[in-house]
Order: sequence, then C-alpha cells, then structure tokens
Amino acid sequence: MIADVLSDATARMQKAVEVAKDDFASVRTGRANPQLFQKILVNYYGTATPLAQLASLANPEARTLVVTPYDKGALKDIEQAIRDTPNLGANPSNDGNIVRVTLPELTEERRREFVKIVKSKAEDARVSVRNIRRKAKDDLDALKGEVGDDEVARAEKELEQITKSNVDAIDDAFKRKEAELLEV
Repeated sequence: MIADVLSDATARMQKAVEVAKDDFASVRTGRANPQLFQKILVNYYGTATPLAQLASLANPEARTLVVTPYDKGALKDIEQAIRDTPNLGANPSNDGNIVRVTLPELTEERRREFVKIVKSKAEDARVSVRNIRRKAKDDLDALKGEVGDDEVARAEKELEQITKSNVDAIDDAFKRKEAELLEV
C-alpha cells in the first residue's frame, strides 16, 4: 500500500514537471518556434479548437512562422486567434492560402517580462508538486493503523526526497529557460 502511494505521487509529480516544461516552451525566445502556437485555441465553427488540429506549422526563417490551414475557411479565424494571443506580440498576415506570422525582435524589457512569466509558471508547478506531496502524506497518515509507524516514517522521508528531486527538476528547467530568454 505504501509503495502504491509513493508510485502514484511520483508519477503525478513527474507529470507536473512535464507540464511545466511544456509551459516554458510556450514562452518565446528570440526564434519563432511552432511550440509557441501549440496552446492557441481557434474559434472554429463555434468550438475552441487547438491550432495544431487546424493547420500545419512551418518555420522557414528565424522570426517567421507559416501557418497552413487544412480548411481555407478557417483562415480568418486562425489569423484572429493569433492576433488576440497575449504575450506573443505577433503580427499575422494572410495571403488567402496561408497565414504568415512575423515575430518582432525582443527588447531587453520584453525579455524581462517573459522571465517573470516563466518564473510564475515555475512557481505554479512547484505548488502543484507540493500539493501532490501533501495528498500523498495524508494518504500515508491514513495507513498508520494498518502498517507500522516506522514504515510510514520511512515512506515520508522517501516522499520528501521524491518531492525535492522534482522541485529541483523544475528549478533546473526554469534556469535553462531564463538563460535562453536573457541570451541576446
């Protein structure tokens, strides 16, 4: 039972770390990256649909991204969704077949804003990991009557080590992204 609680907590914490890394990837650096557009939702026939399901994304140049919709009727909706996305500063234009998105050069001030956004996402991920730890600790405390106190104490120490390693992974990913953002 203790092993089940620990393995569940470990899996959920690793998932939280992966979500944090995906969130970090959605914050732009100096280059146009198709991952920036993964979380954009397009109003497609009244339904919020991820952009990746409506179009293919290509990166022909460092600061340009080409969005080719599978359905030409969605062209205006895709362009509007990209324009309305905060934190991108993107300037989309369409030629009737594709949407060409040119991202502006990042200023020092804009880079610092992005670092703040990434820092906030990292803190949210740390809070998520701590919440998972708290639930696992409650589950372990509930087992105290069924298993020995020593086993529960040992499991709590192991849970702390798992938590620390996952928080460290989030911190490492944040430091890499921060260095990437501040690099000119």
